[in-house]
Amino acid sequence: MKKVIILITLATLSTLLGFNCKINSDPTDEPVDSTANPVSREYQAVVAFPNLTFSSPVEFTHAGDGTNKVYVIEQRGVIRVFDNVSTTSQAAVFLDIDARVDAGGEMGLLGLAFHPDFKTNGYFYVNYNRNSPSRQTVISRFRVNPGSQVADANSEKILLTFEQPYSNHNGGKLAFGADSYLYIATGDGGSGGDPQNNAQNRKNLLGKILRIDVNVAETEKYTIPDNNPYRGNTEGFMQEIYAYGLRNPWRFSFDSANNNLWAGDVGQNEVEEIDIITKGGNYGWKIKEANDCYGGGTNCNQAGLIAPVWSYKQGADGRSVTGGVVYRGKKLPDLVGKYVFGDYVSGKIWSLKYDGAKATDSGDIIGNVSSVSAFGEDADKELYILNYSTGKVYKLEKKGE
Repeated sequence: MKKVIILITLATLSTLLGFNCKINSDPTDEPVDSTANPVSREYQAVVAFPNLTFSSPVEFTHAGDGTNKVYVIEQRGVIRVFDNVSTTSQAAVFLDIDARVDAGGEMGLLGLAFHPDFKTNGYFYVNYNRNSPSRQTVISRFRVNPGSQVADANSEKILLTFEQPYSNHNGGKLAFGADSYLYIATGDGGSGGDPQNNAQNRKNLLGKILRIDVNVAETEKYTIPDNNPYRGNTEGFMQEIYAYGLRNPWRFSFDSANNNLWAGDVGQNEVEEIDIITKGGNYGWKIKEANDCYGGGTNCNQAGLIAPVWSYKQGADGRSVTGGVVYRGKKLPDLVGKYVFGDYVSGKIWSLKYDGAKATDSGDIIGNVSSVSAFGEDADKELYILNYSTGKVYKLEKKGE
């Protein structure tokens, strides 16, 4: 296997070192954005919070609760919270589940999503790995008690678990869509070349984007949204599946302007890809790797498979894509409407323009951020970038300003 995960490769590192809604809407029910800013600029990455350093950070987000707080996940099993002020010097522990999380390589506490009504109910959701009673992914809910500033570690409600045959390719991202459903990214189960063909097997949850409804009675864990593609099927397909055929979609995001769901899917030996995820879509792994027949074959049948909107060959540009976000902030107007993402190995950062059918390089020149593990947003939709190795959080500025 050439690359272990979205965060690293074996060749480069041995161990790797988060409510107004339309209940029946899907991300792609909204019109696509065909007005991505055509202006190209040069940007530099600068440290956003010079006084803060995190241990192997993998997610940056906010709670949408009207406060100026932001949150960073440390892979070992800790979530930290701090004021979104450049001079802040304290990042308090918001949740510590280190003892429950098995971290290392591609395992750990990997995802965090705050309920759209977090300000009222105090609910948030996490995605983590454990090795007991077996190697598993765990999706669970925690709560912040009224009047408290920190999470109640004893409030965990486990919603979903599934087995991980290998320790790599765990996906890890989870986020709420505008439909108020919870979306979850899962990898193909690991090893190399998807030896169990999990990504194409709709009878398991691996190599997929899942969608569940967590707005249920306390006696329930979750329900299946009415318009999930396999709800009520008689073929044994998992009803949680929203899309499939993915290798390791480490990071995905919703464009707040049109609900498009963008995902970076890490390639195997040749190509990295960016996908826009649609309901019921099959993104081809391991039949194909991006647009190429996997394994160098020439006879793979790609009928019905969805092509990436953008891809790049492994090599000078990198070997492990980290999915990003469509910028919708105000501080960098020339970046508005562009999808910003990077590569963990090379540290290269790109921005793409999207016309509703095709993505193209915007021509922006953006300074590198080494070991880029995640892109995140604050409440104002300003963009942040995590450096996994140094533990620093970066932001972009126009060069020369």
